[in-house]
Amino acid sequence: MRQEGHFPVMLPEVLESLNPQDGGVYLDGTFGGGGYSRALLRAANCTVHAIDRDPDAIKRGQPLVAASEGRLHLHQGTFSAMRELVGHVGPFNGIVLDLGVSSFQLDQEDRGFSFRHDGPLDMRMSIDGQSAADIVNGEKEGVLADILYHYGEERRSRRVARAIVDARQSGPIQTTGQLAEIIRKAVPKERPNFDPATRSFQALRIAVNDELGELERTLIAAPELLAPGGVFCIVTFHSLEDRMTKRALARLAGRTAGPSRHTPLSMQQTEAPSFELPHTRPRAPTDHELNLNPRSRSARLRALRRLPVHGASA
Repeated sequence: MRQEGHFPVMLPEVLESLNPQDGGVYLDGTFGGGGYSRALLRAANCTVHAIDRDPDAIKRGQPLVAASEGRLHLHQGTFSAMRELVGHVGPFNGIVLDLGVSSFQLDQEDRGFSFRHDGPLDMRMSIDGQSAADIVNGEKEGVLADILYHYGEERRSRRVARAIVDARQSGPIQTTGQLAEIIRKAVPKERPNFDPATRSFQALRIAVNDELGELERTLIAAPELLAPGGVFCIVTFHSLEDRMTKRALARLAGRTAGPSRHTPLSMQQTEAPSFELPHTRPRAPTDHELNLNPRSRSARLRALRRLPVHGASA
């Protein structure tokens, strides 16, 4: 299933979880290179609606739309807006999200996502809104430090923020190469094959695209769009996303800690949950996939299933 420039992460595991069926309706919330959508269309005689905020992805998907004979429909927008974009065609038998950056975006120097390519400091998944350069050159030192610490879990966030502010006194920081070099000088290398700029670039990308806000809104919207028996799959790539996802799915499945015996009955939730967790632990890529696609090394798959009958397993 590998395509040039794109590798659908954990595809066998996603298909196993979704179990596509003839006549089903599925939502690919992160179309990207079309890997999941294409696989769903091949696996069953089903209909797929797909969302992407990147207009380039929508353009790239047009040949697949044409070849699908009316079974694939593309929608431009953020996946957190799925109710507005595709709510009228639901409920869905399966919904899938891949929260990683598209390989197409990573490999395009002019998108500015990667410190491995020197390009404009952009990082926007769409074409509007503030860029990474706007944040790096415009925010105060304290705000920069908070972004790097909270979104990148960078322990030396204050040192990096100070280095950025010092460097921009000589002129705006405009390229990924410039920024990466500033960070490398400020942060010692921790271990082989780990670039010191990794956490800071992650933090800026999350801030530019409001990724955690997007995920928070989607963790509310997506379960409501599932048909009975439908499955919601999420592939995360860093601990912040995974913790948010784990907590939200556990809460929906009634797996959170029970109330104190001192809590008044009127405040206790007595209604049986409408969802279950197909697997309580996240699934990780196989060694085979890691050999084919090292970018998938941090991927984790979690899933939520709407019960066929309210409050009872199938």
